[in-house]
Amino acid sequence: MAQGGGRAVGGAVPALLAGRVPAPSQLWQGTIEGLGACLAREAEQRRLFPWLAVAFGAGILVFFTATDGAPALAAPLTAAPLCLAVTFALRARPIALALMLALAALFLGFAAGVWRVSSVAGPVLSRITIAPLAGLVEGLDEREGGARLIVRVASFGDLDAESRPRRVRVSYRAAQAVRPGDTIRATARLLPPPEAVRPGGYDFARDAYFRGIGAVGSLVGKVEVGVPAEPLPWPVQVAASIDAARNAFTRRITDAIGGQAGAVAAALVTGKRGLITNETNDILRAAGIYHVVSISGLHMVLAAGVVFWLVRAGLALVPVLALSWPIKKIAAGAAMLGVTAYCAFSGWDVAAERALIMTLVMLGAILVDRPALSMRNLALAAILALAREPEALLGPSFQMSFGAVAGLIACAPLIDGRVFRTDNPSRIARAASWVATAVVGTLATTLVAQIATAPFATYHFQTVQPFGLVGNALTLPLVSLAVMPAAVLGMLAYPFALDRPVWWLMGLAVRGMLEISAWIAGFGQANMVLPAFGTGALVLLAAALLLATLPVSRLRLLALVPAGLGVAIAASPTRYDIYIDRDGAGAAIRGQDGRLVVLGRPPGFVLEQWLKADGDGRRLDAVTGAAGPRCDRLGCTLAAIDGRTVALVTDKRAFAEDCARADILITRMRAPAGCAAPLIADRSFLAARGATAIRLGAAGLDVVTVRGIGPPKPWQPKPVSETTPAAQSLSPSSGDSGAADPSDPPPGETPQ
Repeated sequence: MAQGGGRAVGGAVPALLAGRVPAPSQLWQGTIEGLGACLAREAEQRRLFPWLAVAFGAGILVFFTATDGAPALAAPLTAAPLCLAVTFALRARPIALALMLALAALFLGFAAGVWRVSSVAGPVLSRITIAPLAGLVEGLDEREGGARLIVRVASFGDLDAESRPRRVRVSYRAAQAVRPGDTIRATARLLPPPEAVRPGGYDFARDAYFRGIGAVGSLVGKVEVGVPAEPLPWPVQVAASIDAARNAFTRRITDAIGGQAGAVAAALVTGKRGLITNETNDILRAAGIYHVVSISGLHMVLAAGVVFWLVRAGLALVPVLALSWPIKKIAAGAAMLGVTAYCAFSGWDVAAERALIMTLVMLGAILVDRPALSMRNLALAAILALAREPEALLGPSFQMSFGAVAGLIACAPLIDGRVFRTDNPSRIARAASWVATAVVGTLATTLVAQIATAPFATYHFQTVQPFGLVGNALTLPLVSLAVMPAAVLGMLAYPFALDRPVWWLMGLAVRGMLEISAWIAGFGQANMVLPAFGTGALVLLAAALLLATLPVSRLRLLALVPAGLGVAIAASPTRYDIYIDRDGAGAAIRGQDGRLVVLGRPPGFVLEQWLKADGDGRRLDAVTGAAGPRCDRLGCTLAAIDGRTVALVTDKRAFAEDCARADILITRMRAPAGCAAPLIADRSFLAARGATAIRLGAAGLDVVTVRGIGPPKPWQPKPVSETTPAAQSLSPSSGDSGAADPSDPPPGETPQ
């Protein structure tokens, strides 16, 4: 049937070559028949099921991007069963049946988003507050000279239970010993979780909301450490015990190896990355292998593979067991237990959790005699992961991990290395064949993964590592054959106190990985910065990836259309000409030379994100020291690229002059009521709209803000006037914006 349809589609081509123009009805009929044949082949190959995961994700996107307010959960939960009921009447019409099932999946995805937001709902601090904090330390990430704590709040100043955050993340620099499970009392300076520094940028406030964190900040002064007066609930106690064990294990590995090799090795085992310096992080990113230190798909697959191989090899050594027991299934079951324990010990991070679900689905397929690596299993893993954490669909980790695996599954027949296999009995020939297969396989899988994840990595991080293929090809063999097996063996040897030699050997491999990364980072343009493109281009490129990987028929050719459009739009983005800090501390304006010029004193983290979004790879000191703005004790002014005057007011005495002459006025204060500037970005404006970006045009100003227009999202703090007054509040100062950025953007992962 599929072959007949293919002839129907291609029948028009010979006719055109022969000079005969087929009738429109013939073309239409051939197209319909060919499409039907392609769909029949998709159904025959069981490739329609993965599109349910796509529809499920589409429902989540509709909820997060198109809803205005708080939709009722009953609405999608009523619509989905109605769609499923209709499918019984459509069993004779396969296309209508498939569309109705997809609609039901869309409603279920929408419902998952509604349920998730309501289930994690909690208070978000509305303004900067300094007050006594008391609570339980649930988690601790050690850093050089201090640590970051996740604290379950018992009290914070005079805030009642309905107003104070349930959890906060605070940093402290004291040398005082604090462990997960301890109680603390200290004065804390807290602020709302920072929102995106530009429209379309990474929104830490959203991620913090879904992690139950309602404020971030630091501890001030003395910290009183104690023990809980009452027994903790067992989930909290177990989580605190695991985190304490992770920290102890991290220190044991770093002490055994030493230096940054020890910090990276510990991160590979425990997921604690706080001891890795910024310089090492930059080296790993430039080499394109930063995904190695993020516990994700690569680690889960390698950990499961090592356990699977050890158990199966051990059972195979006993002939009776090998002949009478299903040792492959037993090994798969042991690998499922081992990888679950590893995920729990590594912190059960969201990226690791999604990788765990994917790995468990693959191993579960072995137990039921199904292919372990298939698109259906990947789709099932995606549905399970999104049902539990719908917000993950908006982040780079989910997009890159599932995109990479989809690309690898689709290209698996092309990169299986058969061309290098030989029947020659010579050991040299077989060894050469094995080496060639391994090298080409590593290069091919890395290339496929990089192509599949490139749209998401570029959209979220505005960087491209052109030598990432070389970095992965040279370092992944070390990770796969030495680092991760040593990590598993070290964890097994730890209870016997025999692990130190294993960590020493692991450190040798990690040092080799760092040396290779440093060598690659030394290449020119090892880390290229590209201008940020919009969500439209990302949607088109994601659709192209889906069309290229999910179908098995000629429908794959349809991927060329969104791919071409997406690349064209992404290659010519419309840059913003002005970026304004969410607190009004400063701005970046496109000057007469076409490059961004700093006005005021925006935080370094914020300025770095603005430069990356503009495709500007300059260092911060080169930008902040550039000439251009005219400044005095009352503020600064600068002429933008089109001649408009931008004024930053830092003293209220400047309002009289700047309100009269400035086209755009920026200030942390409230502008006077009679200010005549066409656009005023003052405290009231920024509090309601957040960070702002502006495009300058002959027709006027195109103003885009992080919050947009409409009711605030659940993770955005309410206006101060609508909340209970805080215990002690400070007016924003020059350092507040910097303190509001205690987190880096989430690292991307590219599972191989």
